[in-house]
Amino acid sequence: MTFTRIALTGALAALVAVPALAEQWRGWNIHPEDYPNSIALETFAKEVAEKTEGRIEPQVYHNAVLGDQPDAIEQVRNGGLDFANFNMGPMGQIVPATNVLSLPFIFKDVDQMHVVMDGEIGQRFSDALAEEGLVALSWFDSGSRSFYNTKQPIETPEDVKGMKFRVMNNDLYVQMVDQLGGNATPMAYGEVYQSLKTGVIDGAENNYPSYDSSNHFEVAKYYSITNHLIIPECLCVSTAAWDALSDEDKAIVKEAAVTAAKQQRELWAEREMKSRAKVEAAGSQINEVKDPKAFQDAMAPVYEGFIKANPDLESLIKDIQSSS
Repeated sequence: MTFTRIALTGALAALVAVPALAEQWRGWNIHPEDYPNSIALETFAKEVAEKTEGRIEPQVYHNAVLGDQPDAIEQVRNGGLDFANFNMGPMGQIVPATNVLSLPFIFKDVDQMHVVMDGEIGQRFSDALAEEGLVALSWFDSGSRSFYNTKQPIETPEDVKGMKFRVMNNDLYVQMVDQLGGNATPMAYGEVYQSLKTGVIDGAENNYPSYDSSNHFEVAKYYSITNHLIIPECLCVSTAAWDALSDEDKAIVKEAAVTAAKQQRELWAEREMKSRAKVEAAGSQINEVKDPKAFQDAMAPVYEGFIKANPDLESLIKDIQSSS
């Protein structure tokens, strides 16, 4: 009897001594490993693993090896992936409110975008994402987007006429290019380089770091600064992964996401300057458009059509435009 009790006690002690299995989180990222977003995501993963003492072990998969963004969004929503860095551009088909962030010239500048997304308005977008299975924990910078092409500098809206531009998969971007007289072509990011090289498209639009890291500057040397889109990106966690966390671990994960966003924004500002210097040294011709207001005024029908289709979002647009 004594032997049985000792054996049982030892077995129970052994069970108690076995640590709980770590949650292996898989994270999606479209960018290469040296990109500001990628470095920040690795910081997020490391901090979560350390501060949860191994209860959660995130691993980031870079270069879109787990699929393009539309596929990754669905995987995070259904719990197939646990976290990701998503641009809000393609998100509008799933979360209509995020289309507001894709309206051309909705933000005055990047600083205003930071203030808006870090505050009460940003929380409104977080709430809308949460309804569709995505918990936005912090907001990354993606700079401002401008047009680049293989043919000529763009100085006025007239210069866009007749040119074919790749855009992300969102009808607002198609409308934006249409209002400037161009032809918009939604296309996967990975297909753009070859399409520029072979003349399938004449141009695309993006920020300096992406123009650089994608090597698009090699085949499209004219970069014209329009700053037409300033689109935030989220560090999002699936609701399935989030809901499974204790309150303690939720606080750790949230804090790690905010830390990662701060680092990403700092690295982003540095990378923008380096990327511009690199592409200019390689022969890219960079110009500022002569009359930005002409581009902004051309977007009036886009806003009118959007508000007509989404009257419930008009107040959100006005709140952003009136914020400092």
